Amino acid sequence: MFTGFAQWIDRNLLSLGREMRLSYLPPLMVYMAYGISGLTGIVGTFFVKDYLGLSASFLAALGFWAGIPWALKMPIGHLVDLLWRWKGWLVGLGAGLLAASLGIMAALIGSREAMTALLPAEVWYVISTLLGPIGYVVQDAVADAMTVDAVPRVDERGQPLDQPTLKLMHTTMQTLGRVAIIGGGILVAMVNVYVFAGVEGLPQAEIVRLYKQVYLLALVIPFISVLGVGLAWILRRRQTNTLLRQGFSPDRIERIVNVRDDEHEPTKPNWWILGGSLAFVLFTLTVGFGGFSYSEEIVFVGSMAIVLFLMARLVRELEPDKQFTLVGTAVVVFIFRAIPGTGPGTTWWMIDHLKFDQQFLSILSLIGSTLTLVGMFTFRRFMAERSIAYVIGFLTVIGTILTLPIV
Repeated sequence: MFTGFAQWIDRNLLSLGREMRLSYLPPLMVYMAYGISGLTGIVGTFFVKDYLGLSASFLAALGFWAGIPWALKMPIGHLVDLLWRWKGWLVGLGAGLLAASLGIMAALIGSREAMTALLPAEVWYVISTLLGPIGYVVQDAVADAMTVDAVPRVDERGQPLDQPTLKLMHTTMQTLGRVAIIGGGILVAMVNVYVFAGVEGLPQAEIVRLYKQVYLLALVIPFISVLGVGLAWILRRRQTNTLLRQGFSPDRIERIVNVRDDEHEPTKPNWWILGGSLAFVLFTLTVGFGGFSYSEEIVFVGSMAIVLFLMARLVRELEPDKQFTLVGTAVVVFIFRAIPGTGPGTTWWMIDHLKFDQQFLSILSLIGSTLTLVGMFTFRRFMAERSIAYVIGFLTVIGTILTLPIV
């Protein structure tokens, strides 16, 4: 039994360490930045509940609008492919938006009077809430594209790698990306447990000071992602110099280093995707700022119509078997994502009625992130061998069972 467990550890954990390469680090740093974005989650929950006076229904509606940028990840990813040479600027743009979002909250906590002299506190919070997801989705789209360049196509001697090796390396890169995201969640949970140790005995002014410190500490998030892009540039220069010393010509080196430039068919703008996405954005902004009744429902119906139109255009270009796969996957994912959430109300109930404080919620977050990482490795083969419909159905049943104690 012990031998089997040791083999499982070696196959699922230690093998990832052996297959890790320095070139994987830049996108992993961007993924890690997204993983540690939860650093301010608990602080934000308590600050909004105790100091802003916003209702749970308002926050749930705000969560709907904050999720709009993630609905645009596909066209943003397409833009990243088109503007790949300027990926560093794109990461910088995302980092700037994140820094602005976090800075607003830090200033709102530490210098509320100065901030409210310009705009109401609730408006500042809405601005911060909407800026954050835009920055994260831009950086996440760039990180997804960086994983392609992170996998080398040649070995240390400049010789091309075979397809099985490349496939294994891409799989490892994707797995490490998920580990980086979940690992970031574990890291910030540990930080929160430390920061809020003994919080139940602190005066309110000291607790507010801790809130501000957490938001200032969170400013490391955009710094890590920008540092990842800088490291990618350094590694590229190092690889170029190594190939020069091995006698490769500058043209050959350029094709080896710049994977995208060596593609036979450069990425061309898909005007259906870009145009449909622009229509989606304009439609959403018009409804959002127009003060219409049932604005969320209108945006849902309108966006669904646009998505269905774009899917119809895409399906026409696919082979019949892939058409059914795409449509079936889309339906299953939509049903899974359409399961309604409880919003912040559940957490507020835990705080008010179960008397959960900041440190205890941090401990729960740490346990949840750790179990997520363990589950990812434990059910790795289960997810690989079964259809997406089976996996999502299984997750739905498990999620329902785990929700029953709260209900």
